[in-house]
Amino acid sequence: QKMQQWEVLDSAHFIHTHSKDVSIPVEGVENAARLLLDVRKQGEFRLSGWREQALNPKELNEATVAWIFLVDTLNFSFWADTPEDLPEVEFEGKKYTGYWTLCAAINRALKEGIPVTTASYMKSITLDQVKHIFRTSNGKEIPLLDRRVEVIQEAGRVLDEKFSGCFTNLIKLAEKSAEKLVKLVVENFTSYDDHAMFSGKKVMIYKRVQILVADIWACFEGKGYGEFSDIDIITMFADYRVPQGLVYLNALKYSDELIRKLESNHLFSPGDREEVEIRGNSIWSVELIRRKMNEILEAEGNEKGGDPLNGVVIDFFLWGYAKANSKEMANIPIHKVRGIFY
Repeated sequence: QKMQQWEVLDSAHFIHTHSKDVSIPVEGVENAARLLLDVRKQGEFRLSGWREQALNPKELNEATVAWIFLVDTLNFSFWADTPEDLPEVEFEGKKYTGYWTLCAAINRALKEGIPVTTASYMKSITLDQVKHIFRTSNGKEIPLLDRRVEVIQEAGRVLDEKFSGCFTNLIKLAEKSAEKLVKLVVENFTSYDDHAMFSGKKVMIYKRVQILVADIWACFEGKGYGEFSDIDIITMFADYRVPQGLVYLNALKYSDELIRKLESNHLFSPGDREEVEIRGNSIWSVELIRRKMNEILEAEGNEKGGDPLNGVVIDFFLWGYAKANSKEMANIPIHKVRGIFY
């Protein structure tokens, strides 16, 4: 009897075996595994790295959990057609683009005394308030502001009505289970219910809810609010940046037809077949890389101890790697979708 697999991994495997335009080269997986083992040896998978990021909170308390929940509620759609079109947010004399505009804007709001992470404020936030909070220094507007109003309102309302205004109450209900916390969030907050229909089957991709659990785990370094006995079930977070890194490492391969579509700047709709293939195969590729890394460690006889080795830390590294090597990867087009799931 095989152990019941995590539904995201099950979905990813199903997508992988039914894909037409995306595949996973075996040799690419092996090479990526060796590269990642090298960076793990250099300490790149340390959890303490999370709080070392300039914009991430440093305190280990309820306010930090509230910050992480708001950030991951809004953790979607930061790409632009060209680098010149990227919105910039200025905070404490520095300019930020992409995902970091979100963190900078929230930190700036908190510094201005706007209680943006508080449920009672969130549930009645207005478009004008959101426009003020996410104002940019270069006149380019952050995408989907109207949808951001909706998801903040829903998050605040549900927190207020069901969980006494505190996300920590969901963590307590989850009883140190990442799987239980994912399910609680998806069942209560519609904006986190990231799934699609693929080949006649409902597939779960759960990017933001998994990254929410992962951020809490990493921030609290697996202790206190961040203690989850089953954190290793969490998969990579299927966005548009990590797949680009996987293609660069040859651990993901697109058909010529799909490459042509991507190069023509095609805008996919959430749930399009190719989009689901890219996301599902990215999850499965990282799972295969993780298995290969463990295999190599076992063969070397030193699989015990050391920094964590799971989908979370592999994803965190690949996201940073793709961002740091964006110049080298400029020839690999990202897939573009405007939606609230990523």
